[in-house]
Amino acid sequence: MNKQVVTDFVAALNGGADADWSRYLAADVVDHNKIIFGEDDVPGAAIEGFRQQLAAFSIGREGDGFHIEQLLAEGDEVMARLRVAGVHTGYHPRMPEPTGRHCDVEQIWIFTVREGRISEIRAVSDRLGMFLQLGWEWPAVD
Repeated sequence: MNKQVVTDFVAALNGGADADWSRYLAADVVDHNKIIFGEDDVPGAAIEGFRQQLAAFSIGREGDGFHIEQLLAEGDEVMARLRVAGVHTGYHPRMPEPTGRHCDVEQIWIFTVREGRISEIRAVSDRLGMFLQLGWEWPAVD
């Protein structure tokens, strides 16, 4: 059941910022992963963070999007190793202006699923690889 929720959520992410992927997230979902430094760590902030990130990237080549490479579950936790690829074509408030460049990175997400919805997300991704592929400057940390 929990693996299916995550599989369905990842499949829905491929529909972009306007798809109905938010139905897989609890209204008060907490995302402990800052997409690009600075996202609020408050319940529900993940929904807007995902929406903004999906609006900034488009599927430009065959094979782009979110692809589950490995899925493991234990209790209410599901670990997904993903390959995420796309073209930086849109605006995001914490990302540089669109570059039109392609990016393909590996990510590992750990989801907590309660009552059929994702309630917490923790993730690690190859941010350095993403920044290098997109030609971005590494952000200064205050």
